[in-house]
Formats: sequence, structure tokens, C-alpha cells
Amino acid sequence: MPLPEDSKGSCFQSGAKRNHEAFIVSERLGSSGVGFGGGAHSHAPEKVTLLVDGTRFVVNPQIFTAHPDTMLGRMFGPGREYNFTRPNEKGEYEIAEGISATVFRTVLDYYKTGVINCPDGISIPDLRDTCDYLCINFDFNTIRCQDLSALLHELSNDGAHKQFDHYLEELILPIMVGCAKKGERECHIVVLTDEDSVDWDEDHPPPMGEEYSQILYSSKLYRFFKYIENRDVAKTVLKERGLKNIRIGIEGYPTCKEKIKRRPGGRSEVIYNYVQRPFVQMSWEKEEGKSRHVDFQCVRSKSLTNLVAAGEDVLEDQEIIMHHPPQVDELDRLNAPLSQMAPNDFQD
Repeated sequence: MPLPEDSKGSCFQSGAKRNHEAFIVSERLGSSGVGFGGGAHSHAPEKVTLLVDGTRFVVNPQIFTAHPDTMLGRMFGPGREYNFTRPNEKGEYEIAEGISATVFRTVLDYYKTGVINCPDGISIPDLRDTCDYLCINFDFNTIRCQDLSALLHELSNDGAHKQFDHYLEELILPIMVGCAKKGERECHIVVLTDEDSVDWDEDHPPPMGEEYSQILYSSKLYRFFKYIENRDVAKTVLKERGLKNIRIGIEGYPTCKEKIKRRPGGRSEVIYNYVQRPFVQMSWEKEEGKSRHVDFQCVRSKSLTNLVAAGEDVLEDQEIIMHHPPQVDELDRLNAPLSQMAPNDFQD
């Protein structure tokens, strides 16, 4: 059923005088409807005041209850008396902290028409954040704007997030589990296409340490990582899943041997064919800082943990001193005090 015209509400800046004409029109047009929480047709529908970014919006809460899946729909729905959001001393509801009044006024169109018409001057990311805060579905069916590039960019981020969740569970996670079973705590995965083939010379493998990399054949994931925006989304997903030291990029990977060069002295060098392929690296190590720290207490030294060995070392040092007394330089004798000089030093 169409909503009453008073659902459009009125808004005015903080401290400004209220528009009495708007209230008179709202009460007159809404007198035939049923107010929120009331059963008598003779009473005007209830009004609530929302305070957003210093601006007051006076609306009929019925427009929110028509969308119970949103935040405002739950706030003013049937369980309103159990809501934790309470009005202030003036009876106003302070909501949407950090959201501008201009964006909130635009989002109110969704509760009236089911569509948000984004005007010029409002960025799509700000509109997206507001929709996420108010639990409003952000898609092409609810958003209308002139800047299609910005809208499609946000929609692509949503699609990339869902798509990479699928790739992570189906393709990447099994490889990570295999590395974890070997006792490793990090994983480096190179994504090759389904048509790629790897043929290395066993006697002359690539010199870059690629043998420690895990290979994943997936043309779909290869195309996914082709876009830098998708790689940023993938990093966000991996961080949300608790992984650390995340690196995603494009690197050269050797696939097959091209030729062999003979160096002077009979040494041979194998030239490999490299292809540019995406890679993803992550770690789940808890003590990565301590793993690279040298604990000097573990260095072998003369400690008191072995008292017998320490005692033997002391005896050996004493024997060396008894059998081999330290040599005394003539200059040391001349510079020494008279009290420390031996009687033999005065023979001359």
C-alpha cells in the first residue's frame, strides 16, 4: 500500500525554529491513517525526531517498520520497548554518528520509494558506508547515480569479496593445510593457468629457490588476481581470517628450460623461460619476531650449569700458571713501585 505523504517528514538545523506548517500538513494528511502504536483513526500518527550530524529529521516511524531488515526498522519495530537506543532528554534519537546529514537525507528516500537517488556532490563510498551502517542493501536495484564507474567499482568489490572467499576455501586453504602438516608456518603459492606446464632440469634447477613455492593451477584465480583492486580485496579477506605477513603480487616464474650455456671451465648454465604469474604469500606464525631473534643464552659458553667441567677448567688454568709463569717485561720492572719490586731487582 502507498505510504502516507507525511512519511516524507521535515528536517531543520539544530537550534532553528520548527516549521509549524509542515506539522499542520502532516497531521492533516495523516489523520486518516493509523499512527504507530495506536489503534484509533482519529489520532494523528506518531512522530519521532532523529538527530543526525546536528540536523533534526522529524518522520513517521511507519516508514521504517516497512523495512524491518534495516537498522531503523528494528529500532522502531514491534520490539521497540526492548531497544537499547533511548531518546535524549529532549525526546530525540541520536543516530548515525559520523554520517553527514546530507547523505542521511538522501538515504531516507529508500524508506519512501525503495530506491536511493544519489545526487551530485555525494560520493559513492560515503553512500556505501551509510548503507552498510543502516543495514540497507547496496546494489543496482536500490542505487541510482550518474557516476556509473564509482557504482560499478563498489559492486565489483562486493563480488570480489564473495568470489575470493570461495577461492580461499576451495583452492588455497587445502594447500595451506598441506604446508601446516609438514610443520611449516607460512606458505608461498604461485598461481598458474590451466595451460601452463612446469618442466625443470633435475640436474640444473632454477637458482631462485622456486622449489619451495607451491603451485596452484587455476585460470579463474589467475584472471582474478590480474586486477590490483581484486588483490587489495584478497588482502583484506586474508587479514579478516587472521593471517599475517600477506603479500600478493605478480612475479616471474620459471616454467621450462630454454637452452644451456657452457661457461669457461666446463661449467654449464641453464636458461629458463619465465612467465609473469600472480602469487600469494601469507603466514600464521604466532611468534614471528622471536623466530628471527638470536637467544644468546643458548650460545655455548662456560656457564655454571656444568660445575664439574667448570672446576676442571679452573684447575687447568692454575696448572698453566704454575708451570709457565707470566713473563715480565723490563719496562714493567722499572715503572713498578719500590714496594712491589723483588730483591733481585736491586742486584745491579
